[in-house]
Amino acid sequence: MGNYILLSAKAIGAGLATIALAGVGAGIGIIFGSFCLAFSRNPGSRKEMFGIVVLGFALTEAIGLFALMMAFLLLFT
Repeated sequence: MGNYILLSAKAIGAGLATIALAGVGAGIGIIFGSFCLAFSRNPGSRKEMFGIVVLGFALTEAIGLFALMMAFLLLFT
């Protein structure tokens, strides 16, 4: 009986850890949407903006990977 409680607590914790992935998806959409808006207003500064966009994408994606890693750690340890 105690083992089932532990397994269900792990599953609930992993599900809660993956909530961050919704925020990551929204964040990436906001980053690239803002880039498209800024590029359409000022096409000449594409090179400067693109580096910042890639950095923002990488940092946002890293948060998603950390959340996914926490979910897997909760499930499989």
